Amino acid sequence: MTNNAEDEAAALQLQDLLMGTENVEDFLGQLAEFSAAMLSAAAGAEIECGVTLQRRKKTMTVAGSSPQAVILDRIEQAIGDGPCIEALRTKSVVLLADVDTDPRWPAYQQQLAAQGVRSTLGVPLEIGPDAAAALNFFGSDTGLFTPELIAKAAGFADLAGRSLRLAVRIGTAQSRADDLKAAMEHRTSIDLACGVVMAQNRCTQEEAMGILTQVSSNRNQKLRDVAADVLRNLTGGEVHTHFDV
Repeated sequence: MTNNAEDEAAALQLQDLLMGTENVEDFLGQLAEFSAAMLSAAAGAEIECGVTLQRRKKTMTVAGSSPQAVILDRIEQAIGDGPCIEALRTKSVVLLADVDTDPRWPAYQQQLAAQGVRSTLGVPLEIGPDAAAALNFFGSDTGLFTPELIAKAAGFADLAGRSLRLAVRIGTAQSRADDLKAAMEHRTSIDLACGVVMAQNRCTQEEAMGILTQVSSNRNQKLRDVAADVLRNLTGGEVHTHFDV
């Protein structure tokens, strides 16, 4: 199979993964498994893969092709430095060819050796200015990550980055839609409660809102929760608003 045919097949598989997952976290897990299988086949040896995603104002999200891959990526995050973090920072491929002879990350390399990992490869994914991601490949022997395999991993990362970029955008759009729906529901509850207070106290909307705000302040309770209490007391149950978004 030619490189172009391999790239096309990989792109189609990544597209299928994206369409078959419900959120970014699920896609990361599928991406890690697919990446590990792809590089293992090319190397003729078992290679595990971890995926690290960092979105603005959010903590790191880590997934892996195995529990061990997740553990190793989380250890690296806890230590604060290592091949994957270096790849994220420099936007370049980072090779740790031998955990026994490389002097750069002794604390992390000790953890790698304890897990039977002898070499790693950090490969950044290009997903835009608001997020950063990298694939972290783990090998059980030295010499696995040849120049040819590194080039293959870098080429695959370009395809994977496009799919992950789309997954992040879809996830962000869904999160914004959920936030908007919640805001609309809260606003409706507050408006309904304001109407109840207006009817009970024969006052204006401004005065009713002032009463609700004062209760919120006195109770140290959010205005939406005060509104929910007013409606609950009136109806004897929960009041739900419904929106199609």
